[in-house]
Amino acid sequence: MNAWKDSNQNWKNPIFVMLYPINADGSITTAQYIEQLDVQDFQPISEFLQQQAQQYHQSITIYFKLGSEIKQLTPQAPNSSSVLGIMLWSLKFRYYAWRYQQNFNAPASLSLYLNFYDMKTHSVLQHSTALEKGRVGLVNLFASAQQHDQNQIVIAHEMLHAFGATDKYDFISNQPIYPEGYADPDQQPLYPQHRAELMSGKIAWNAEQSKMADHLNQIVVRNQTAQEIGWIKP
Repeated sequence: MNAWKDSNQNWKNPIFVMLYPINADGSITTAQYIEQLDVQDFQPISEFLQQQAQQYHQSITIYFKLGSEIKQLTPQAPNSSSVLGIMLWSLKFRYYAWRYQQNFNAPASLSLYLNFYDMKTHSVLQHSTALEKGRVGLVNLFASAQQHDQNQIVIAHEMLHAFGATDKYDFISNQPIYPEGYADPDQQPLYPQHRAELMSGKIAWNAEQSKMADHLNQIVVRNQTAQEIGWIKP
C-alpha cells in the first residue's frame, strides 16, 4: 500500500518535507553554516513549486520541517552503474533513513538528507539522488551563502525525483535534452535559452554548451515533468 501511495501522490493532501542537515566533510565552516540554517531558508522552494503547480490547475501545499543535525554520514551512492551495487546502496540508504528519522507532529511525505560540504575543499560534488519508493533523498550541497540559490534548485530537483520525475539531461554530455529538457523549446531563435527545465537544471546556450541556472526564477516545470509527478493526468 505504501509503495502504491509513493507512486500515486495525492496532491490535494499537504506535503510535509523533512530536511536533515549533515556535516559531510566534518569542517568548521560547514558546522557554522549548518548552525545558522533556518526552516525559512527553504520557503522559496515551496513557493516556487506552488506557483508552478498552479499553471496545471493544481493547488498544492508544501511544508518544510528542519530536523536536528545528524552526525552519522549517509551511505554514499555508488559511482558505477552496477545494478547490484545500486540495489545494495538503496537498501542501505533506506535502512539509514529509517534509523535516523525524527518524530514530528505530522508524518513526513518525503525525507531529504542534506550533505553539506565546504566549497574551499570541495569544488565538485557527487550527484544527488532520490528514491520514489520510500520517498527518501540524498542531496549534496555547498555550505555557502553564495550557493544558497543553486542549493534550492538542487533540492527542488530531488524532491520531484521522489515524486516520479525523470532527469531531462544527457548523462554523458550533461547537456539538457531537446525538447523535454528545455524551458522554451519553441523559442525562435532557439538559442540562447534564458530559463531551464527543473529536471535538467541547465540553461542551453547552444546545442553543445549550457550553464546551471542561478536561481529558481530561471526555472520552470514543463508538461512532461508535470505529467510524471501527477500534476497532469495522462
